[in-house]
Amino acid sequence: MAGTLAACGSSDGGQGSGDSKTVTLVSHDSWAASKDVIAAFEKQSGYKVRVLKDGDAGQAVNKAILTKDNPQGDVFFGVDNTLLSRALDNDLFQSYEAKGSERIKADYRVDRDEHRVTPIDTGDICVNYDKKYFADHKLEPPKSFDDLVEPQYKNLLVTENASASSPGLGFLLGTAAQYGDDGWEGYWKKLKANGVKVVDGWEQAYNEEFSGSAGGKKAKGDRPLVVSYASSPPAEVVFADPKPSTAPTGVAEGTCFRQVEYAGLLSNAKNTKGGKALLDFLISERFQEDMPMNMFVYPVREGAQVPPEFVKYGPQAKDPETMAPAKIADHRDQWVKSWTSLVLK
Repeated sequence: MAGTLAACGSSDGGQGSGDSKTVTLVSHDSWAASKDVIAAFEKQSGYKVRVLKDGDAGQAVNKAILTKDNPQGDVFFGVDNTLLSRALDNDLFQSYEAKGSERIKADYRVDRDEHRVTPIDTGDICVNYDKKYFADHKLEPPKSFDDLVEPQYKNLLVTENASASSPGLGFLLGTAAQYGDDGWEGYWKKLKANGVKVVDGWEQAYNEEFSGSAGGKKAKGDRPLVVSYASSPPAEVVFADPKPSTAPTGVAEGTCFRQVEYAGLLSNAKNTKGGKALLDFLISERFQEDMPMNMFVYPVREGAQVPPEFVKYGPQAKDPETMAPAKIADHRDQWVKSWTSLVLK
């Protein structure tokens, strides 16, 4: 691996590169990596990494498409399976099969003929619950989508706007996968009648409205159910001081939708060789094992070790809802339009 990167680093960078020794990664605001891990890549490859954060995932993808003829960087990280078709249909990426791709778990590989994107991480969008609330009210927490429309859970759930938020869209797609093209709207009518609250994005839902998170407690949030991630409970443990012996939040496993994030070499990247070296590194064992505790996602590389906190407090859903990218591409915009008129009006 190091030899490959060093060979890349000794080259003159990319086609028409203004600064062949800098490689620029464009991403959403949730990008994070350990300094020593990035430093290792820089030392091995000879490239300096510049990171440009560009809002939430939807905003970042849209901006990358708008600027694709003169991109802000060389590699884009953070387009997920809910938005992948939009990026591919707009020719955002050029073909590159990253070194080590054969080590990526088969379930996560897409676009195998053209290799325009490389899977980097995965996570599950799921309803989280506030354990204390349900214990205090002697109420069983919900386990499934069906449970959420039951009267005992009235006015307890907060979710994100599916037209603006990645977890909000993932939750909508989960219901479409569960109830089908003909059944999801009827489900959302029941959810609306049962008092679901919709807010703009994850930050507001989780850290202001949800009673179970550290932020939500401070903000006096009063909703004990929130659409978040299966990896949110370990985050509550890791960032707590003092650390609790058990996570204060749990996951309703029958409400999960599997999300996969990808990276790709931008079509008009100035430093293509640096971009290729960086993509190789993003699926290396070192980066894949560093990623969970920085971005609270799971690695996609076979054999990559997962932190014990994830195993104990935030295991992946055993049977999450999934949907083929082609089906998402065919239906997403219409589903979001229908959802908006049904739920927000």
